[in-house]
Amino acid sequence: MRTLLALPFLLLALSAHATTPINQSHPLDARGKVEVENIKGRIQVRAWDKPEVQLRGTLGDGVEKLEVEGDGSDLQIKVRYPKGGGWGGKSSGPTDLQLMVPIRAQLDLHAVSADVDVSGVAPDELSIESVSGSVIVAAAPRELSINTVSGDVTATANSSEVDIQTVSGGVTLRGRLNGEVEVETVSGDIHVAVKDERLRDLSTNSVSGSTRVSTGLARNGKVSLSSVSGGVLLTLPRDLSAHVTAETFSGDLKAPNAKIDRPEHGPGRSMDTRYGSGEGEIKLETFSGDAELRLE
Repeated sequence: MRTLLALPFLLLALSAHATTPINQSHPLDARGKVEVENIKGRIQVRAWDKPEVQLRGTLGDGVEKLEVEGDGSDLQIKVRYPKGGGWGGKSSGPTDLQLMVPIRAQLDLHAVSADVDVSGVAPDELSIESVSGSVIVAAAPRELSINTVSGDVTATANSSEVDIQTVSGGVTLRGRLNGEVEVETVSGDIHVAVKDERLRDLSTNSVSGSTRVSTGLARNGKVSLSSVSGGVLLTLPRDLSAHVTAETFSGDLKAPNAKIDRPEHGPGRSMDTRYGSGEGEIKLETFSGDAELRLE
């Protein structure tokens, strides 16, 4: 009797969390563009060699509709939530979007609290914008752009141009990077590790997060690392050829065989040194954080 009485309430609870399956296919040129918008849930993208987009997953309960527009050159996929309920509506469930796209298809992904996971693609451009969701990328776009507020970014990329910006999210960037890299954050930590390549231009900026960079430097390459209260550590090969300058207001400076200058009166430290023939240019700046250059 108790089981029978409880059954209607169980069915009501299950229906409140019901989802609608998604299973669609749409033609797309090999280098076509795919734009995706999802407020909450997940956007997962994987690559294949077919000239079409396969769209699977589940539509969250309470979602107004899944809108797919465009053609084989530009396909737009948007999750429409009820109006007036905040971001995605408080009563709406998360939507899980799983896409298979041509390997060279251009991607433009937008999320709010949805996580973004992209792997295996190699487009000319990969652009991701998120607010609080995490971003994970393992891909080879020629240009990679990621912008988040509080979500962490973890990217393994083979790219010639990378631009990553966060507010409180941390950034971990690895891969074969040989062009221009710019990373900015307010309170998140920055970790950049470049393998078997020499960067042409690297710039990082942080307010309170720490910065760790390990890379090679191209001939006449430039590196500029700055932080307010976070520490800065730059590791470069022993065959470095660069002119290195560094300054801090209240932190410490350290570099192999470098003379650290201190003013006779007042705070502050600086250094100006040269390694090899001084072809490249390296600049380290902090206010209260320590800055160190290592040669390994």
